[in-house]
Amino acid sequence: MTSRPADPPRHAVQAAVTLALAEDLTPLGDLSAALIPPGTRGRAVLASRTDGVFAGRACVDEAFAQIDPVVVVAWDLADGADLAPGTVAARVSGPLASILTAERTALNFARHLSGVATLTRRFVEAVGPGVLVWDTRKTIPGLRALEKAAVRAGGGANHRGNLSDWVMLKDNHLAVLDFAPAVARAREVWPGRTIHVECDTIERAVAAAEAGADALLLDNLGPEDAGKAVVAAREALGGRRCLIEASGGITLETVGAYAGIGVDAVSAGALTDSAKALDLGLDVETEAGSS
Repeated sequence: MTSRPADPPRHAVQAAVTLALAEDLTPLGDLSAALIPPGTRGRAVLASRTDGVFAGRACVDEAFAQIDPVVVVAWDLADGADLAPGTVAARVSGPLASILTAERTALNFARHLSGVATLTRRFVEAVGPGVLVWDTRKTIPGLRALEKAAVRAGGGANHRGNLSDWVMLKDNHLAVLDFAPAVARAREVWPGRTIHVECDTIERAVAAAEAGADALLLDNLGPEDAGKAVVAAREALGGRRCLIEASGGITLETVGAYAGIGVDAVSAGALTDSAKALDLGLDVETEAGSS
């Protein structure tokens, strides 16, 4: 299958699903499914019970494949598709015991990741065109690559994936570092990395721009002050390109106020650490004629 931009990395899917299934099946396997007569086949429909955006297809595929490669998952839609009550995402068929064993793991991933995609879509719609909606590193340990893929499925974009992606000087770093020499040192040691500086005042935004930062994070500045910081920083840049992000306490209710003030992106940890699981279900039935 051709990879799509919203797809998570294959290795991350395999690792996460393997851990989830081990958690469900250790030490004796699925005791309830073991009672189903051999040869019994089943069909199931993965469907939404509410409005939202779907994500998690790769994890659903992997959960059924790891339990039993004979199970067939036929998809009606891809990650990023809109959902309404009753929308069918996929149809599953194969040995009933295998379907039931993989059911909860598949649903756990799909419900959580669809919740992330759905909340992201709401942020994207609230801020409007021209401003990126970024995630953060506030992710469930072990699921970051999957959650960031779900953000992409919802129309958002990814901030740095981990601490090795780029240099980010935040308030706790700046408590012991003079950021201008720190920016210069980072440029010398890691010349290919973006240097991002957190700025909690308009004055610091100007100073960071003058120091040569590649990106500014306007932290906990309301829309009015953030707008002033953008104007001041752009003047200090003298035409040099520098990405400017607003972050800190931005909610679905307030994100729209950051549209039109000149920021390139807004970021919100809520996309991944506060998204409510979407109501998806897997309704199973026995195939006629199965033993």
